[in-house]
Amino acid sequence: MVDNAINANTDNELKSLNDSVNSLLNIIKDLKNENIQLRSQQEFLQVERSRLMEKTETARTRVESIINRLKAMETNK
Repeated sequence: MVDNAINANTDNELKSLNDSVNSLLNIIKDLKNENIQLRSQQEFLQVERSRLMEKTETARTRVESIINRLKAMETNK
């Protein structure tokens, strides 16, 4: 009788431990997927940032050129 109770208790503990391990494995899988998505998003955002910085530099150069032409026109008057 005592042996059966010990075996049942051990079985319950093992089942509980198994459930906990499975839960942790699922969490790890979810975190790995999230990490992959975040790395992909980070890469996209870095490319986008670079593209926007290039556009900003192009716009700045154009504005400076326009200002210089206006100044030149003003001094020629």
